[in-house]
Amino acid sequence: MSAATPDELRALVRSGWRLIALETFEEDRAQALLERAAASGGAACVRWTLASGLGDTGRGAGSLDAGLTAIAEHREPALFCLLDAHRVLDDAQGVRRLRDLLPELGARRQAVVLVGPVLELPLELSRDAARLELPLPGAAELRAVFTKLGEKSGTPPPELLDAAVRGALGLSSGEAVRVFRKACHGAALDADAVAEIVRDKRRALRRTPALAFHDAEAGLGDVGGLGELKRWLSERRRAFGEEARRFGLPVPRGLLLLGVQGCGKSLCAKAVAREWHFPLLRLDLASAFASSSQSPEAAMREASLVAESIAPAVLWVDEIEKGFAAADSDPRSSRVFGSFLTWLSEKRSPVFVVATANDVSRLPPELLRRGRFDELFFVDLPTQRERAEILAIHLRRHHRDPAHFRLDELAAASERLTGAELEQAVVAGLHAAFAASRELGGDDLTNALTQTVPLYETYEERIKELRDWARTRARPASTDARMLDLFA
Repeated sequence: MSAATPDELRALVRSGWRLIALETFEEDRAQALLERAAASGGAACVRWTLASGLGDTGRGAGSLDAGLTAIAEHREPALFCLLDAHRVLDDAQGVRRLRDLLPELGARRQAVVLVGPVLELPLELSRDAARLELPLPGAAELRAVFTKLGEKSGTPPPELLDAAVRGALGLSSGEAVRVFRKACHGAALDADAVAEIVRDKRRALRRTPALAFHDAEAGLGDVGGLGELKRWLSERRRAFGEEARRFGLPVPRGLLLLGVQGCGKSLCAKAVAREWHFPLLRLDLASAFASSSQSPEAAMREASLVAESIAPAVLWVDEIEKGFAAADSDPRSSRVFGSFLTWLSEKRSPVFVVATANDVSRLPPELLRRGRFDELFFVDLPTQRERAEILAIHLRRHHRDPAHFRLDELAAASERLTGAELEQAVVAGLHAAFAASRELGGDDLTNALTQTVPLYETYEERIKELRDWARTRARPASTDARMLDLFA
């Protein structure tokens, strides 16, 4: 779907499109866009709503059929902007009248533009309509808006203006104006106002049910092991800039992390955002389907628009196989899944998608096709060296010096434990030492590790199946595993 611009609209009308579907939540911006496109072509922009009719005259109010009857009486060149079109496209008589009217529109230099947040066109109109979407305002548009709003208080310093613009990305134009005015209180833009803009942006985006902001507290240095994955990510750190484009590199798409539960897949997704200084967004597929205010299609469309407007960003999709498990049997899930796959393949904005999965049997084959993700990594149980590294990380996190513990022996005693189980063993050892009113010792950790029942004992067969599947289909995330594969 193309982005809506005055030039794009003019080109569509000139080339003979008489019906255009424009998807957006921002009616005011859509109308302003249509007015500019119409004026440049020497035509008028005439609005129609179900309540007010054509141009607020009351003519044609009440139904799509009545509105089109009024439009048929209009002879001058015009773009007809039909607001809330998604509410009236089930009017069978109106759809038939629209099809009958299309040939006449061409002779009059007219076009009908359907405007709504999500437009599911009737089958009989699908081949006659060009589709556009109005992206959320970008940095340049927001900078112009904020500069104009701040004129009364003096021109803000460029670095503060840039920070305010970055903080407001992801908001609609109207939301950005309200957030800016609230943050500044009529005074000059300052650091406190920028912080308030960021806080208000996060509150405003809670209305997007499928999307949530996360603070990435840990970097890749806080992730134990997974050396091959870290090396791959390090190579792509600079690939989002203009230098990479001039070199001929495409924008990195993302990666799919498949593996054993508790071995650091989600932690890696969050660490990438911290390491690259990108905002971290979490796509919650279950919330998209559970929303009472929006259809799943609308929720997913809004989530992708927000992610693209904030880009460069990391979009984290946790346990993606659960979100689309019903795609084969549920037509609604299938449509949402199909649109998500299309977006993954066609997106051009620097949104780096990190998806995690635990159960390969529930992964749709279409998701694994090259072009959706740059790479598929398998995250296995940590090796002995990685277990020692993970224990050291968690000891430091709890203000203990790893040098005071025999990490090699502890790592050897913790075979088949996941990273999450190692973390909980350190916490359990601290509890034991605290209850005994003494400092943490090596015996506390040894006892905690011995008492931990590994996930492997419960899911041994499933983990073996996962390893067998990944051996020839995925890249090992650990350097040690890669070396073992070379000598296998």
